[in-house]
Amino acid sequence: MGINFEHTAIRWIITLIYALIGGYLFSLVHLPIPWLLGSLAAVMIGSKVGKVQLYWPVELRNTGLVIVGYTIGLSFTKEAIIEIFYQLPFMLLITLLLLGMGAVFALIVSKATGVDYPTILTGSIPGGLSQMVTLAEEIKGIDLTVVTFIQVTRLLLIVFCIPLLVLSPLLNQGQVGEAVKQTAASWGPLFPNIFIFTIVCIIFAFLGKKVKLPTPFMLGPIIATTILCLSGLHGSSLPPILLDISQILVGTYIGLMMKPEKLQNKVKITFLAILTGLGLIATSFLLCFILVKLFGASVVTSFLSVAPGGMDQMGLLAHEVDADISVVSSYQMFRIFFILVAVPPFLKWLFKRKFIKTKANE
Repeated sequence: MGINFEHTAIRWIITLIYALIGGYLFSLVHLPIPWLLGSLAAVMIGSKVGKVQLYWPVELRNTGLVIVGYTIGLSFTKEAIIEIFYQLPFMLLITLLLLGMGAVFALIVSKATGVDYPTILTGSIPGGLSQMVTLAEEIKGIDLTVVTFIQVTRLLLIVFCIPLLVLSPLLNQGQVGEAVKQTAASWGPLFPNIFIFTIVCIIFAFLGKKVKLPTPFMLGPIIATTILCLSGLHGSSLPPILLDISQILVGTYIGLMMKPEKLQNKVKITFLAILTGLGLIATSFLLCFILVKLFGASVVTSFLSVAPGGMDQMGLLAHEVDADISVVSSYQMFRIFFILVAVPPFLKWLFKRKFIKTKANE
């Protein structure tokens, strides 16, 4: 009796094997967020070259987002929130300027490639990879492949370019601190509070979905974790293996969403995506000097605060070069929240406006 490769369980197992192999290979060569990018790449390739139709249910992706939301929520300490309120007007200004430049770059790319503007704009928004892809999936009319392609291109540029800039004499002037050796979080401190956090995070995730919050399975747990922590309940950091699992759960789903064969003007979009990423990095570099001038922060702290990367990557670099982690986290968290809350309604309005114009011209 042969294996039925059309059976859902078999398809899921094969998909998982692809994801684990990709994550492991990426971790061997010490690439950043290896289990996210590795599983994404392996599943995307496997779905195109393999004969089995791969399968990954959205519920697993949502589980990964809940884990990510809990982790981000732990960063919202009283100190971080006070810092956010103190520099709130400037955070808003920096975020708007960075998003504004992203919108300009997106318009140029849209005109050059013929791809609709909302899709290119979503791909150019400097948020986290999983957040922006999730947002793109929730908005009808967005080309998910183009968004993911541009976001991954930007992420790779950030991963390689920003560390080189931060560790170079141009910003550091030889004052690079030794990397902070973090002790891996253990399982013991998680209990018994993790049961309360889990239940409340899941409740808030479904409540968020009910009230139509953007990316509810991430934003809901962020809000839940923040409220519980501020109320005095202690939340512990998750062991690395759980964070790796969350990367696999999200990355595998994104990999299946990638349809590179449907991407038009591949060479042109790749070239313009690289230019857009470099443009955002250059914009961040210029904006950081405003932060230096107004608040007296170091150039490195300022640059990592406004850099168009994810909070996890920028936080790691902040440890590496002895930057002010609370400032970096505050700016990065504010931008994530602003993007998650403000951008989806704007994109939906933009698509609605485009649809009305198209109807009027017919």
